Amino acid sequence: MNKKLWILGIAFSGLLVVVGCTKENAEDAYGPAPVTCDTSNVTYSAVVQPIIAAKCATSGCHLGAGASGWDLSNYHGVLTATEYQVLMPAINHTGPSPMPKGQPKLDDCSIAKIQKWVNDGAPNN
Repeated sequence: MNKKLWILGIAFSGLLVVVGCTKENAEDAYGPAPVTCDTSNVTYSAVVQPIIAAKCATSGCHLGAGASGWDLSNYHGVLTATEYQVLMPAINHTGPSPMPKGQPKLDDCSIAKIQKWVNDGAPNN
């Protein structure tokens, strides 16, 4: 019986040491809290157009008359790419032509915002 209590005491002491050696706060233990993506008020002019202008409608890509396949420099062009169901597969890298070409895909939040706009009917707002 004494041997069992002694082993139990050692095990309990070991547990206290392990618990006492944890990180001081949650961020140290688990890393920074995930960044949330606000898709509550996505409009073409304030959210979608700036993303497309910075990542897609650039010189040598999808800008104006020299656009590679799709002119994404204006609402009508982006809407058309959406209606033909080429925009989302391209930016998700799930279609036959991942975009931006030769670049990493857009960040998840940008994709979520564009997807929200598409799901809302791709309004010109």
